[in-house]
Formats: sequence, C-alpha cells, structure tokens
Amino acid sequence: MSDRTGARVLADMLDGYGVTHVFHVPAILRRTMAELELRHPHIQRVVTHGEKAAAYMADGYARVSGRPGVAAAQVVGALNLAAGLREPFLAGFPVVALTGGRSPATKFRHVYQEIDDLPAFEPVTKYNATIDDVDRIPDMLRHAFRVATTGRPGPVHLQMQGNEGQLDTHETGAEPLTEPGFARFPAVRPQPADADVEEVLRLLAEADRPVIVAGGGVRASGAGAQLVALAELLDIPVATSANGKDTFPGTHPLSAGVVGTYSRECANRIVARADLVFFIGTQTGSMTTHFWAVPPIGTAAAQIDLEPAQLGRNYPLKAAVAADARLALIRMLALADRRERPAWRAEADRLKQDWRDRYRDVLTSDAVPIRPERIAAELTGNLPDDAVLVVDTGHAGMWMAQFHDITSPRQGYLRAAGHLGWAFSAGIGAKCAAPDRPVVAFTGDAGFYYHLGEVETAVRRGINLVTVVNNNSGGNQSKRGFDRAYGGEATERSREMWTYRDVDFARIGEEMGALGIRVDRPGDLPKALDQALSAGRPVIVDVRTDIEVVAPPAVS
Repeated sequence: MSDRTGARVLADMLDGYGVTHVFHVPAILRRTMAELELRHPHIQRVVTHGEKAAAYMADGYARVSGRPGVAAAQVVGALNLAAGLREPFLAGFPVVALTGGRSPATKFRHVYQEIDDLPAFEPVTKYNATIDDVDRIPDMLRHAFRVATTGRPGPVHLQMQGNEGQLDTHETGAEPLTEPGFARFPAVRPQPADADVEEVLRLLAEADRPVIVAGGGVRASGAGAQLVALAELLDIPVATSANGKDTFPGTHPLSAGVVGTYSRECANRIVARADLVFFIGTQTGSMTTHFWAVPPIGTAAAQIDLEPAQLGRNYPLKAAVAADARLALIRMLALADRRERPAWRAEADRLKQDWRDRYRDVLTSDAVPIRPERIAAELTGNLPDDAVLVVDTGHAGMWMAQFHDITSPRQGYLRAAGHLGWAFSAGIGAKCAAPDRPVVAFTGDAGFYYHLGEVETAVRRGINLVTVVNNNSGGNQSKRGFDRAYGGEATERSREMWTYRDVDFARIGEEMGALGIRVDRPGDLPKALDQALSAGRPVIVDVRTDIEVVAPPAVS
C-alpha cells in the first residue's frame, strides 16, 4: 500500500497550479490543510468568518492575480459558498470551490447536517462534480482548473466525500500531476481569422462616427495597451463597461467613460450618436447597454469575443471575430491604416466638456456633510499609479462609474457584477494577490455591514487593505423607489425602508485592531487617504456623507 494520501496529492497539486492562498471556513479538508503547512508553507490558509466572504476573497484574488482563486467549506456551509459564487460566475472569473459532501453509508438516514446541496452549484458554475474515490482527485482537479480557465472563465465546484471532505485521509497510489498551462487565464487564446479582422477594419474605415465599447474580456485578456493603440491609430472614442474600466484610462483624450446603466452621461450620449459600435470582450448585457437602449438595437455593430456563441447575441452584427481580444487587436493593429476623424472627435469632446462643466461644482464641493462625488474626485487624484480600486455595486458602483477616472495604465479597477457587500471581502483577496500594491475598497455603509467581521480576518492575517466607507447611515440608492411607492414623496415610514442608525466605523475598526480614520470635512480627504495608504496595516476610512444626495440616473 502507498503511504500517500489524498490530502498529500491535493496539497501538491494546489502548489503545482501556483496557488498561494486558500480562503475557507473550518472545518474542511483538515488533513489537506495540515499537508499545506507541512509541505507547502508558502500557501496561506486564510480562515474567514463566512463562506460567502471566502468566495468573494477568492474572486478578488483571481481578478488581480490572473490565476483561479480557491475557496473551501464543509458541507453545512456549502450553500453559503454557492451564494458567493454567483458573483464570479456573472463577472466571468475563475474560482475553484471545494466542499464536503455526503457519505454513502449515511445517505438518507438523517445524519447531522445532511442535505444534498450539489444542485445549488449547478447554475453558478461551469463544472459541478463529486469526487467519491480518492484515486479520482488528480484527474478531477485537473479538469476543474481546465474548465475554469478556458473559454469565458468562471467558477467550478468539486464536492469531496465526507461532510468535511474526509476522503482526503484515504490512501492512494495516484500521482499529483498538474497541467501548468491551465494555471492562468485565459489558458487558451483562439487566433483571429484575417478575413474577419479585415471586414471589421473595412466597416470602421467607412464609418463616420464609430465608437468602441470595451468590456471585461479586454481586461481578462490583458489587451488594454492594444486597445489604446488601436483607438489612437483609428481616432475612435472608447467607452467601457464597468468591468472593463481599467482597460482604457479615463484621462485619455479618447476616453468617453463608463457606458450603460451605472454610467457617465457623456459616454451614453457618445455611444447613442455612433453610426457603428464595435463591441470588444463584452457580453452586451443589460448593464453595459442600459437594457439595450445604448446603443439602440439596429445600430450597425461589430464584435470580438472569445466565445463564438456570444457574437450577435443581443445586437445583429455587420462583422464578427471569434478570437482572444488581445490577439485580435494585435492583428488589427498590423493590418489597419491610420485614420483621423476631426468632426466626430470634436463632437465627442463637446459632449465630454458639457459633462465636466455640469458636474464641476459637485466634484470640488466643500459641502458638509461630504458629497460622494468629492470622494470619487479625491480617489482619482490621490491613488498611486499602481493602485487597485475595488468597488461595490449599488450607489458605490454608480459614484465611481460616473465620477472617478483611472489615471494610469498600471492602475486596476474591480467592480461587483451585482452583489452588494462584495467589495470589502474581494478587496482582501485582491490584496492577498498583490501584497506590494496599494489596494483600496470603496463601499457604502450598507455594503460594509454584510461582512464586517472580516475586518478581524484582515487584521489577524496582516492583510493591509484600505477600506473607504461612504457612510450616510442608509442605503439611499433605494430612496427614489420607496418615494414612488409611498405616493411620490419621502415620508417617515418610507425612510424606515432604507435608513440605519449612525455608526462610527472608524471606532469599530479600531476595536478590531485596524486603524480607524473618520473624515467629516472634504478638505481632510487627501490627508486621510495619504495616512491610510502609508499606514502598513488594515485601515477603515469612515467618510461622513450627505444622505440626501443620490446618483444621477442613466440617460439613453
């Protein structure tokens, strides 16, 4: 008999795939966790206070590292982990989820905590399977990494027999073989066909008012530099989705801003005026297109996407390229001729200047309580060139999409695909992936409450994330909706639906071992950010903001 256990095989394979962190809630794969400490002590075992937070941390880790994140939970917490996988599934990022499962000897006998939770993972994963034989650990894990990193990346789930995955204690003769080519994403990059590329270039050459809409696929492909070069060569304005925001610096002369529902007004106006929209690495979903109104369906369109099934899914196309975004853009750069569009450029510039003129006062406002637009402006002006900004959904996403700009190609921007409370935990994972880069999470008090306990995780593990909380004692993105529900105006009862007690998160952070900084006046924001970024410890920056200020709605 071999003295090799499933735990040793699993630990060796995680190391072979370059995993540096495992985010989990005990108790799961106890023997594997011990093997990681004994054989691969560089792999950090990050114990969290909730399974959903563990999934979000693994997601943030994946988005920054370019490698799949790993999250794990015992069987009783598996459904919480599945809930957390909705976010990377919707956003298209790889997470390998490992959970415990039922044992044949105790199925259907009301064993403690027993429930069949495998079906819950089906809609939020690309691959969902059980491992019931220890000898299957190597091939199943290889396939999980293979699926997670190919095509449109996404989460995968392996349920290991035993409520805590005790299958890992069994002996096995299986070898811990890995496939390093599937340790990063995108693992497979389809080449573009020249005929398809040339047809897109022909359409762009003939268009008077073309615009590029760049999505998260450009980011995943690492094609930002090629996107900038193509836009400059062809003199085309570029709008991005929220997930693609860091593919094109907001301070670039050709930047239109974030388009869609959580968007910058001038970006929607520019895209709506286009006579050809060139979608690159975006699924053309409702948030990027403001429910398919920006641009309106029927606008001439071309598209590049890694997955052929996405081409033309929401907009009929004049031309399409099924390929990796970076390879397609490289080929376009090789085949394109320079083009200038002074009239279209001037029109786009006027729309952008109109937006700046309209919102200059709120971006520089000294009002107390602080306006959230001022926070966005200070983050634009004060984040280092290599910083990563992690942003929640809801109002947090709206404020940053409209009023914050990426100022350097080296900066990163991660934004929730739709789950409030994601940013803080994802920021912890992002900081684990990039310990030498400044990482700042931006959320509201409503979002921060979700996983407040993870402040202790960051402090205990020395994960020096800076968290900026837009604290207005409420979830005021809901204000408009509840005002409508109560007859069109705010009432005391309607406000009960979205307001909270006044809580000082800086003090809570201090009690949990972080540095807490409270900011009551906008002029103190630059100093607070500088102090937080140089603190060398987890920091909670509690910014007191005006609850009556709501983000401008999208235009179409």
